[in-house]
Amino acid sequence: MRKKAKVKLADGKERTIQHMMMTTFWNPDGTPMSAQQFMELLFGKLPDFFQSEAELRKLWSAPDTRAKLLQGLADKDFGHDKLVAMQQLIEAEKIDLFDVLAYVAYLLPPVTRAERADHARVHINSQFNAKQQAFLDFVLQHYLTEGVEELEQSKLTPLLHLKYGAIQDAVAALGGKPEEITKVFAGFQKYLYAEKMA
Repeated sequence: MRKKAKVKLADGKERTIQHMMMTTFWNPDGTPMSAQQFMELLFGKLPDFFQSEAELRKLWSAPDTRAKLLQGLADKDFGHDKLVAMQQLIEAEKIDLFDVLAYVAYLLPPVTRAERADHARVHINSQFNAKQQAFLDFVLQHYLTEGVEELEQSKLTPLLHLKYGAIQDAVAALGGKPEEITKVFAGFQKYLYAEKMA
Protein backbone atom coordinates (compact mmCIF):
# COMPACT_ATOMS: atom_id res chain seq x y z
CA MET A 1 0.00 0.00 0.00
CA ARG A 2 1.30 3.45 -0.90
CA LYS A 3 1.99 5.74 1.99
CA LYS A 4 0.54 9.22 1.84
CA ALA A 5 2.03 12.37 3.25
CA LYS A 6 0.37 15.70 3.96
CA VAL A 7 2.14 18.89 2.94
CA LYS A 8 0.93 22.07 4.59
CA LEU A 9 1.67 25.10 2.42
CA ALA A 10 1.81 28.80 3.19
CA ASP A 11 -1.93 29.19 2.54
CA GLY A 12 -2.53 26.98 5.59
CA LYS A 13 -4.10 24.18 3.52
CA GLU A 14 -2.75 20.68 3.16
CA ARG A 15 -1.98 18.88 -0.08
CA THR A 16 -1.67 15.10 -0.19
CA ILE A 17 1.25 13.43 -1.91
CA GLN A 18 2.63 9.91 -2.10
CA HIS A 19 5.47 9.37 0.29
CA MET A 20 8.11 8.17 -2.14
CA MET A 21 11.71 8.07 -1.01
CA MET A 22 13.03 7.51 -4.53
CA THR A 23 11.74 10.84 -5.88
CA THR A 24 14.42 13.42 -5.30
CA PHE A 25 14.23 16.96 -6.53
CA TRP A 26 17.24 19.21 -6.90
CA ASN A 27 17.67 22.82 -5.94
CA PRO A 28 19.15 25.12 -8.59
CA ASP A 29 22.36 25.06 -6.49
CA GLY A 30 22.60 21.28 -6.94
CA THR A 31 21.55 20.21 -3.46
CA PRO A 32 18.82 17.57 -3.07
CA MET A 33 15.43 18.47 -1.66
CA SER A 34 12.36 16.49 -0.70
CA ALA A 35 9.08 16.45 -2.59
CA GLN A 36 7.59 18.52 0.22
CA GLN A 37 10.32 21.15 -0.12
CA PHE A 38 9.85 21.19 -3.89
CA MET A 39 6.09 21.68 -3.52
CA GLU A 40 6.65 24.48 -1.00
CA LEU A 41 9.12 26.15 -3.36
CA LEU A 42 6.76 25.81 -6.34
CA PHE A 43 3.83 27.17 -4.29
CA GLY A 44 5.91 30.19 -3.30
CA LYS A 45 6.93 30.94 -6.90
CA LEU A 46 3.58 30.45 -8.68
CA PRO A 47 2.29 33.96 -7.83
CA ASP A 48 5.16 35.28 -9.97
CA PHE A 49 3.40 33.69 -12.97
CA PHE A 50 -0.33 34.13 -12.27
CA GLN A 51 -2.37 35.86 -9.61
CA SER A 52 -5.60 33.85 -9.68
CA GLU A 53 -7.20 30.64 -10.82
CA ALA A 54 -8.93 32.60 -13.60
CA GLU A 55 -5.60 33.97 -14.83
CA LEU A 56 -4.06 30.47 -14.79
CA ARG A 57 -7.01 29.14 -16.85
CA LYS A 58 -6.69 32.00 -19.33
CA LEU A 59 -2.92 31.51 -19.75
CA TRP A 60 -3.26 27.73 -20.06
CA SER A 61 -6.16 27.86 -22.54
CA ALA A 62 -4.12 29.22 -25.47
CA PRO A 63 -1.07 27.47 -26.94
CA ASP A 64 1.07 30.62 -27.12
CA THR A 65 0.49 31.85 -23.56
CA ARG A 66 0.72 28.29 -22.19
CA ALA A 67 4.12 27.88 -23.90
CA LYS A 68 5.32 31.16 -22.37
CA LEU A 69 4.13 30.07 -18.92
CA LEU A 70 5.85 26.68 -19.22
CA GLN A 71 9.04 28.35 -20.46
CA GLY A 72 8.93 30.81 -17.58
CA LEU A 73 8.51 27.94 -15.10
CA ALA A 74 11.38 26.03 -16.74
CA ASP A 75 13.58 29.13 -16.51
CA LYS A 76 12.96 29.14 -12.74
CA ASP A 77 13.88 25.43 -12.52
CA PHE A 78 10.30 24.10 -12.61
CA GLY A 79 10.64 22.34 -15.94
CA HIS A 80 8.46 19.71 -17.58
CA ASP A 81 10.18 16.74 -15.93
CA LYS A 82 9.72 18.18 -12.45
CA LEU A 83 6.06 18.96 -13.08
CA VAL A 84 5.54 15.39 -14.34
CA ALA A 85 7.25 14.07 -11.19
CA MET A 86 4.90 16.23 -9.10
CA GLN A 87 1.98 14.85 -11.13
CA GLN A 88 3.04 11.33 -10.10
CA LEU A 89 3.42 12.38 -6.47
CA ILE A 90 -0.18 13.57 -6.33
CA GLU A 91 -1.15 10.24 -7.93
CA ALA A 92 -2.68 11.89 -10.95
CA GLU A 93 -0.89 10.56 -14.01
CA LYS A 94 -4.03 10.84 -16.15
CA ILE A 95 -4.44 14.55 -15.53
CA ASP A 96 -3.16 17.60 -17.35
CA LEU A 97 -0.17 19.57 -16.06
CA PHE A 98 -2.68 22.42 -15.62
CA ASP A 99 -4.17 20.38 -12.77
CA VAL A 100 -0.77 20.01 -11.10
CA LEU A 101 -0.41 23.79 -11.00
CA ALA A 102 -4.05 24.34 -9.96
CA TYR A 103 -3.76 21.74 -7.19
CA VAL A 104 -0.55 23.18 -5.79
CA ALA A 105 -1.68 26.80 -6.12
CA TYR A 106 -5.38 26.56 -5.22
CA LEU A 107 -6.03 23.00 -3.95
CA LEU A 108 -8.36 22.39 -6.90
CA PRO A 109 -9.27 18.72 -7.28
CA PRO A 110 -7.59 17.32 -10.39
CA VAL A 111 -9.74 16.56 -13.44
CA THR A 112 -8.69 13.72 -15.74
CA ARG A 113 -7.85 14.42 -19.37
CA ALA A 114 -10.78 12.15 -20.33
CA GLU A 115 -13.20 14.30 -18.32
CA ARG A 116 -11.76 17.44 -19.89
CA ALA A 117 -12.09 15.96 -23.38
CA ASP A 118 -15.71 14.90 -22.76
CA HIS A 119 -16.55 18.38 -21.52
CA ALA A 120 -14.84 20.03 -24.49
CA ARG A 121 -16.69 17.78 -26.98
CA VAL A 122 -20.03 19.23 -25.87
CA HIS A 123 -18.83 22.69 -26.93
CA ILE A 124 -16.99 21.44 -30.01
CA ASN A 125 -20.19 19.79 -31.28
CA SER A 126 -22.08 23.07 -31.03
CA GLN A 127 -19.33 25.51 -32.10
CA PHE A 128 -17.64 23.79 -35.05
CA ASN A 129 -18.80 22.19 -38.30
CA ALA A 130 -18.70 18.41 -38.85
CA LYS A 131 -15.29 18.35 -40.58
CA GLN A 132 -13.75 20.55 -37.90
CA GLN A 133 -15.33 18.32 -35.23
CA ALA A 134 -13.73 15.25 -36.83
CA PHE A 135 -10.31 16.92 -36.79
CA LEU A 136 -10.71 18.16 -33.21
CA ASP A 137 -11.81 14.70 -32.10
CA PHE A 138 -8.57 13.38 -33.66
CA VAL A 139 -6.61 16.02 -31.72
CA LEU A 140 -8.41 15.06 -28.49
CA GLN A 141 -7.47 11.40 -28.97
CA HIS A 142 -3.81 12.43 -29.10
CA TYR A 143 -4.30 14.67 -26.06
CA LEU A 144 -5.79 11.72 -24.14
CA THR A 145 -2.90 9.39 -24.90
CA GLU A 146 0.05 11.81 -24.97
CA GLY A 147 -0.95 14.76 -22.78
CA VAL A 148 -1.01 18.52 -23.11
CA GLU A 149 2.11 18.53 -25.32
CA GLU A 150 -0.17 17.49 -28.22
CA LEU A 151 -1.89 20.87 -27.95
CA GLU A 152 1.25 22.88 -28.64
CA GLN A 153 1.19 25.04 -31.75
CA SER A 154 4.21 23.12 -33.07
CA LYS A 155 2.11 19.93 -33.12
CA LEU A 156 -0.55 21.30 -35.49
CA THR A 157 1.30 20.53 -38.74
CA PRO A 158 2.32 16.98 -37.68
CA LEU A 159 -1.28 16.29 -36.58
CA LEU A 160 -2.62 17.55 -39.92
CA HIS A 161 -0.14 15.32 -41.76
CA LEU A 162 -1.16 12.33 -39.65
CA LYS A 163 -4.87 12.87 -40.25
CA TYR A 164 -4.92 14.09 -43.86
CA GLY A 165 -1.57 13.25 -45.43
CA ALA A 166 -0.76 16.57 -47.09
CA ILE A 167 -1.45 20.08 -45.80
CA GLN A 168 -3.39 21.01 -48.96
CA ASP A 169 -5.64 17.99 -48.32
CA ALA A 170 -6.18 19.19 -44.75
CA VAL A 171 -7.05 22.69 -45.99
CA ALA A 172 -9.43 21.21 -48.58
CA ALA A 173 -11.05 18.90 -46.01
CA LEU A 174 -11.46 21.64 -43.42
CA GLY A 175 -12.77 24.01 -46.07
CA GLY A 176 -10.76 27.08 -45.39
CA LYS A 177 -7.42 28.75 -45.20
CA PRO A 178 -4.45 27.56 -43.14
CA GLU A 179 -4.96 30.44 -40.70
CA GLU A 180 -8.55 29.26 -40.11
CA ILE A 181 -7.27 25.81 -39.16
CA THR A 182 -4.82 27.44 -36.73
CA LYS A 183 -7.70 29.43 -35.26
CA VAL A 184 -9.83 26.29 -34.80
CA PHE A 185 -6.91 24.39 -33.23
CA ALA A 186 -6.12 27.16 -30.75
CA GLY A 187 -9.72 28.24 -30.22
CA PHE A 188 -11.18 24.94 -29.04
CA GLN A 189 -8.64 24.61 -26.25
CA LYS A 190 -10.44 27.07 -23.99
CA TYR A 191 -13.21 24.48 -23.64
CA LEU A 192 -10.76 21.97 -22.17
CA TYR A 193 -9.96 24.35 -19.32
CA ALA A 194 -13.36 25.94 -18.71
CA GLU A 195 -14.13 26.46 -15.04
CA LYS A 196 -17.34 24.45 -14.91
CA MET A 197 -16.65 20.83 -15.68
CA ALA A 198 -20.31 19.81 -15.70
